[in-house]
Amino acid sequence: MSRQDLPLELYSADQVRELDRTAIDEFCIPGYELMCRAGQSVFERVKAFCPEARSCAIFCGGGNNAGDGYVIARLAIAAGMEVTVYSVVEVSKLKGDALTAYRDCIDSGCKVAAYDTKALLGEEVIIDALLGTGLDREVEGLYADAIAAINASRAFVIAVDVPSGLNADTGKIMGCAVKADLTVSFIGLKKGLFTGDAPDYCGKIYYASLDIPNAVFDKVDCAAQRIRYLQPPQRSRCAHKGHNGHVIVIGGDLGYSGAIRMAGEAALRVGAGLVTVLTRPEHAILINSSRPELMCRGDIEPKCIETIIDSADVLVLGPGLGRSDWSKGLFDATIRAAKPMVIDADGLNWLADSSQYGDHFILTPHPGEASRLLKCSVSEVEHDRFAAVNSIRRQYGGICVLKGAGTLIASHHHVAVADVGNPGMATGGMGDVLTGVIAGLLAQGFSNWESAEQGVYIHGLAADAAAADGGERGLLATDLMPYLRRLVN
Repeated sequence: MSRQDLPLELYSADQVRELDRTAIDEFCIPGYELMCRAGQSVFERVKAFCPEARSCAIFCGGGNNAGDGYVIARLAIAAGMEVTVYSVVEVSKLKGDALTAYRDCIDSGCKVAAYDTKALLGEEVIIDALLGTGLDREVEGLYADAIAAINASRAFVIAVDVPSGLNADTGKIMGCAVKADLTVSFIGLKKGLFTGDAPDYCGKIYYASLDIPNAVFDKVDCAAQRIRYLQPPQRSRCAHKGHNGHVIVIGGDLGYSGAIRMAGEAALRVGAGLVTVLTRPEHAILINSSRPELMCRGDIEPKCIETIIDSADVLVLGPGLGRSDWSKGLFDATIRAAKPMVIDADGLNWLADSSQYGDHFILTPHPGEASRLLKCSVSEVEHDRFAAVNSIRRQYGGICVLKGAGTLIASHHHVAVADVGNPGMATGGMGDVLTGVIAGLLAQGFSNWESAEQGVYIHGLAADAAAADGGERGLLATDLMPYLRRLVN
C-alpha cells in the first residue's frame, strides 16, 4: 500500500478504542469477529511479503493484541507453516476474545510455549503481538527481553497494530520497541505511527479497515490528518509578477549570507513574483551576483525598516538573522508589522525572548528552537511532539510547524502530519529552504494554513525526489531547488 493509498485520518488510541466499541455495540459486529478479521489481514501480509516462508514465530502478550496473534497462528498452521508461539504471560490470565482466540488456536493443533530468553529464533517470519495501543509505561522484564530477541533476529518482522513498545499517541519509544519491517494498523491509523521515533520502527505501514462500516467513523472525530497534496492552480495567461506576490526576507547577519539567499531563492522557485532580501551591506552584492533575480538591499537600518517592508505581501524573519544588536533591532522593527509573517531560526530565538503573539505568524521551529520557545528541554519536546506543537501555537499564535521526522503542523482547528522526507534532510539549510517555500506559497494567495501544510509537503517531496536521484547521504539544501519548481507545476 503506497503512501497515497493510506487514509488521511489519524486517531488517538482512545479514539480507536471508541471506534472499536461503536462497531461492536452499535453496529453489532462481534468483538471476536473483528479479532479474526485482524488476524486474517496480518496473515494476508505474510503471504504477500514472504510467499516462500515456511516457518513463523509469533510472540503474544496478554491483551487483545495477543488474541490477534493466536488467530494468525491458527491461520498459519492451516496454511501448512511451521509455527512456534511464545507467550510472555501466563495464558491463564487471558480473558474475553483473547481467551477464545487462544482456545481456538490450541484446538487447531498449535502448541504455545512460555517464552524463554534462551530460545533460538530461526524462523523466517516473526509476528509481534506482544503489546498493543494501551501501553502507558516503560517496557521491562520479559517483554523487554522478547523485544531484544526479535530485534536481534534476521527474520521479516510484522507488527500487529503498532510495534510493541511504541507509544501509539506520540510515536515515542517506551524504553525499547520492536523494529518492524511492516506494521498492520487496524480500524484507524494511530497518529503516533508517523512522527517521533516511529519512522525507525514501523517499517512499511499497511492499513486494514476490518470492513468497519463508514458510519462508524462518522461518530468519532479524528485527532490529526496526513497531508494531501494540492496541485497549485494554473496561472492566468495574462499574469504578471505583481499578481504573484512580493516576499521580503530579513536576515543574513555577518557570516550567514547563505541562509537568507536559500530562503529567497526557494520563494522564487515555488512561484513568488518578487523577492527582496534585506541584509548586511557586505552580503547584498554577493547574493545579488550569484542569484540576480533576488533584489538585495544592504542599506537598511532598523529605524527605516517599516517603510521598506510596507510593499511586502509576506515577510520572512529569521534566516541567518543572528543574535547581534543589529539583529535585535531588525527583529523589533519587523515583528510589529501586521502582515503574514514566516518566522524561523534566530527570529524564533528572539521571539522566545519577547513572547510576542500574532495570529498572522507561521512559526517553523526544529526541536531545539521549540524547546527555547517553550522554555523546556529538547527531550520534553520530543516526548510528545503533538503536545509541544499545540503548546507553541497556543502561546505564540498563528500556525506552528514543528520540524523533524514526521513534521507536525498545528493551527487553532487542525493538526497535520507530513509523512514525507528522508534522513538526507538532516543538513544545514533545509529549514531555510522550507521557510522560503512557505512564504512563496503565501505570496501567491494560499491561506496561512495551506501555505504551511503544502509547503512542508512539497519540501519533503522535493527532498525525496532529490534523494531518489542521487541518494540521501550528501544531499544539499540547494539540491531541492529544481524539484520544487517541478512540483508546483
